[in-house]
Amino acid sequence: MDIENLIKKAEENVKPYFEQIGEIVQCNTEKVLRAFHDNKISTAHFAGTNGYGYDDAGREVIDKVFAQIFRCEDALVRYNFVNGTHALSTAFWGILRPLDKIVYLDRPYDTLCQVIGLDNEDGSLKSFGIKYIEANNDNVFKIVEEERPKLVCIQKSKGYDWNKKGLICGEIKEIISQIKKISPKTIVLVDNCYGEFVEKMEPTEVGADLVVGSLIKNCGGGIAQTGGYIAGRADLVEKCANRLTAVGLGRHVGCTLGANREILQGIFMAPHIVGEALKTAAFASEIFDLVGYEVAPRNEYTRGDIVQAIKLGTPEKLIAFCQAIQSMSPIDSHVSPLPWAMPGYADEVIMAAGTFVQGSSLELTADSALREPYVAYLQGGLTYESGKLGVIEALRKL
Repeated sequence: MDIENLIKKAEENVKPYFEQIGEIVQCNTEKVLRAFHDNKISTAHFAGTNGYGYDDAGREVIDKVFAQIFRCEDALVRYNFVNGTHALSTAFWGILRPLDKIVYLDRPYDTLCQVIGLDNEDGSLKSFGIKYIEANNDNVFKIVEEERPKLVCIQKSKGYDWNKKGLICGEIKEIISQIKKISPKTIVLVDNCYGEFVEKMEPTEVGADLVVGSLIKNCGGGIAQTGGYIAGRADLVEKCANRLTAVGLGRHVGCTLGANREILQGIFMAPHIVGEALKTAAFASEIFDLVGYEVAPRNEYTRGDIVQAIKLGTPEKLIAFCQAIQSMSPIDSHVSPLPWAMPGYADEVIMAAGTFVQGSSLELTADSALREPYVAYLQGGLTYESGKLGVIEALRKL
């Protein structure tokens, strides 16, 4: 079958999934718009502050908007978070104390391994006497019963793991419900990166005590230039705020330097842009499946994140795939990414990211650690049309 017929067949096959995505986008747009209305967002909230940042009305109302969207008690939304790993690290240090125990459901994302101390880094959780325990679906409840951990972490997205799929909120609800039955005082945190607005519900609506994410992924809508958020139980959010700034200062300081408008506009756009990314992922899954590549997820599965994995099998194909995505990006299309020793990763990493915001995974990107089985992790797409062009070019290169 030639490439043009493949494209037509793939787009015909994904029509039902596009309809489902449209329903999700509509639901989440209504949720966001209601939060804007209820909190009376106005242009006055766009103004930034400097110095200590006392009485920043925009910063305070953004927290309220996020808390309402995530249907939880409180939120801490700050441009000061440099990425999702920083936001998660802040949450860990805000909640955990020496001799506490943290249980992670499956292997954490690569950059978190150093935060936890799996390589014995000085300054990690482990170096402060915090015990880390790794669990899986088969033994997590047994471990919770035996260890009674202070914190259990669930990663919604698959990370660089071919054998995992993004968790959906229904699955997260069952896991949390069982954990709470066994150990009611255990705090459950969900790493929500890549997962926001992919479903009609968020983890805080199904029992999560905290959710954490990045504004240069889903919640930033391709507009926010930096930042992250922590949302959930008010007492826990307050502990995290004290860790981000200083005990006694917490959420009450921290100037915004004009970032408020971008954060508000980003969260407003987020449901729609996430929908475009989901369409791109569905198209990629379908067309690569048609030509015989293994893909995860396949389109018959409900998605828990915006990540589409494609098993390529060789480092040469993985590099070619990423270079093709880069070549169809709006920014730096003339350069070719190569594997490199990226800080925070155990293996060399290749990243195709011709993005308006550096590292923005809601824009069309493809990346992976160079290790077997050489899987390309495709995510994002500010518009389906541009995402589709990138996917087609990657297929042509292979």
